[in-house]
Amino acid sequence: MINRFIPRDISWLSFNGRVLQEAADESVPLSERIKFLGIFSNNLDEFFRVRVAGLKRALVLDEKESKEFFFENPQYILDKINESVIELQTQFDQIWLRVQSEMAKEKVFIKAPEELSATQREFVRRYYEDEVESNVIPLMLDESRPMPYLRDKSLYLGIAMRKTDWVYETQFAIIENPTRNNGRFVLLPSPKDQKHVILLEDVIKFNLPYIFSYFGFDTFKAHAFKITKDAEFDIDNDINTTLVEKIEKGIKNRRKGKPTRFVFDKDMDSSLVTFLIKKLNLSKKDSIIPGQKIHNFKHFMDFPKIFRSEKPNVERSSFDHPDFAGRQRVSDVLVKKDVLLSFPYHTFNPIIDLLREAAMDPHVQSIYVTIYRMAENSKVANALINAARNGKHVTVMLELRARFDEEHNLMWKERFEMEGVKVLLGIPDKKVHAKLCIIKKRMNNKTLQYGFVSTGNINEKTAKIYGDHCFMTSNRAIMADINKIFAALKKPKAELTESLKPCKNLLVCPTTMRETFLKLIDCEIAEAKAGNEAHIIIKVNSLSDKILIRKMYEAANAGVKIQMIVRGIYCAVNQKKFKSPLHTVSIVDEYLEHARAMYFYAAGKELVYISSADWMPRNLDYRVEAAVLITNKKIKHELIEMLHIQLKDNVKARILNNKLENKYVRDNEAQFRSQLELYRYLRKKNKS
Repeated sequence: MINRFIPRDISWLSFNGRVLQEAADESVPLSERIKFLGIFSNNLDEFFRVRVAGLKRALVLDEKESKEFFFENPQYILDKINESVIELQTQFDQIWLRVQSEMAKEKVFIKAPEELSATQREFVRRYYEDEVESNVIPLMLDESRPMPYLRDKSLYLGIAMRKTDWVYETQFAIIENPTRNNGRFVLLPSPKDQKHVILLEDVIKFNLPYIFSYFGFDTFKAHAFKITKDAEFDIDNDINTTLVEKIEKGIKNRRKGKPTRFVFDKDMDSSLVTFLIKKLNLSKKDSIIPGQKIHNFKHFMDFPKIFRSEKPNVERSSFDHPDFAGRQRVSDVLVKKDVLLSFPYHTFNPIIDLLREAAMDPHVQSIYVTIYRMAENSKVANALINAARNGKHVTVMLELRARFDEEHNLMWKERFEMEGVKVLLGIPDKKVHAKLCIIKKRMNNKTLQYGFVSTGNINEKTAKIYGDHCFMTSNRAIMADINKIFAALKKPKAELTESLKPCKNLLVCPTTMRETFLKLIDCEIAEAKAGNEAHIIIKVNSLSDKILIRKMYEAANAGVKIQMIVRGIYCAVNQKKFKSPLHTVSIVDEYLEHARAMYFYAAGKELVYISSADWMPRNLDYRVEAAVLITNKKIKHELIEMLHIQLKDNVKARILNNKLENKYVRDNEAQFRSQLELYRYLRKKNKS
């Protein structure tokens, strides 16, 4: 019998394989190929820190219980993960060799210590003394000492040292690569028309005789390694502990997490490898992966922009939305009409301008906004602080549990509160992932309310590389529901389900969203059974919710035409009995496809939603999320057009089938790259 669901972790590895395909694609600019190698590496690190760690914890659970949650026996999944990761890592190494050959054609070279010219050697010595030495802390290792604390995200040099005439055992040491302080890449003095780069770990390696000069060693073998730790932390239920204290405690515990993966240079001294495995308490069940010379490839997402042949692509430049192209204030536009911003094609400026205007507008009384992830030097945060300084009532729902951004958000919490911003910390056991804003102003004895519902973070940095939609409006019914959500967030101890039930126009998790989508799918099933047109288009990042997947199976069996665009996790399985097979593609291209949109033919009414929620249990049951029905005919038509553009992609779209083969969509039509076509479509609307 065919499996009814693909385990999400196996499906996720298939997604990371699609990222690797981009790095292998010779039609992709060289700098982008290097960036995709970095993204692949960073994705894999997070996967081991979170998902693999969770699977290992689940080994102690009852098999029936764990299979219900993971769709398969955890040990089976872990074995499949190890097989897949080794295969993907082999592909990665082969792609990196090809990329280096292409770099050489561009006269860009990464130099090893033994390849340096006399001028470069002197430069590296001086650079180490002036810039690096103060950040280097050598740690000596031996059997009698406990293993030093190792950071999860850091790269280390494992060093084996000897004296030629020494009869004693080899001495071991480790040095953390101080990329936080110095960056990973150092540009070297180079011959004319060439660019030479040395990695920071190789700067340190070159200077090892100087670093350990006190000991008289004359033979050094130094190779890179890294560990990945269990990054999940359990927030305890101690009623005497505040959420902030729990988060801080969880972050500290995360630092102590058990290693789940050990990746090292395959040429590392074998006795040092054995020593590290023993000291890290690793076993054969853990992921112990010999690899190539370079690790922590995530830094290559920021490889220096030194490729001369690459020119900025005009069709990759954000442009102003036509409704904001003039000098009108954003708020003046929104009280007259709805606007849909589609990032990164449209600029993020209207969001910043909306908040800045509100900060200075004497008629504005209050600003309410949800924040999940913010840019490092956030213009959004600065505008909110400015508003508070100008006497506005500013309330920020700041999600402290946004994974890997906990410390960053704790820092902003302190800053906001110091500036007079009221910070809400959300609901126990529920993350607030909805992207909402409402601004209230009082003019001529009337209260005006306007704001937005977005599919992505209110973050000017990610808006340049993530594909998202932001629906800006002054629709009273939508504003009323946003008010109700914030009222519920102000009372975290109240029963959330009851507090959110009054929302009539927004679909909200964990109350009405799944239930409404199930009813809408049922309507399409009824239409198909009656012989009428029935059509569903779903665009999400991930699809793993068994309840919705089963309902989609029922629809496919009834003959409903189902088309899906799923970037990442996809757990559904096509079955022979389906009258109308599921047609699902994944688009991986220069921009991260992050928007969520849902289309239902609905007997010709054509209902379209945009949402912050993926179709996953964590979103639908354990987060506060919001989806909005688009009733504006022009914007609804635009969203439908954009979905159809993506479904026509035959350049960057891959077919998601039962075997997870990641085959590209190929047809007899002219090449159609959806991200490029979306740019042209929206640009054309601008001009018209």
